[in-house]
Amino acid sequence: MSGVEDKTEGTMDKAKGKVKETVGDMTDNERLEREGKRDQAEGAAEKAKGHVKDAADDVRDGVDDLRK
Repeated sequence: MSGVEDKTEGTMDKAKGKVKETVGDMTDNERLEREGKRDQAEGAAEKAKGHVKDAADDVRDGVDDLRK
């Protein structure tokens, strides 16, 4: 998966998690609220992974340019 795909998936997971957390809070459903918080944390990690992949690609491109 590319960095862009990871960041997109992370954004989607964070949004899904926020909805779950909000619905869980509004309905006093602690399980759903916890799931939402977990989804948001996983989404943040996925986005971070995407940023790292993009940075690694930039470094690789820079090294390739130096070799030319």
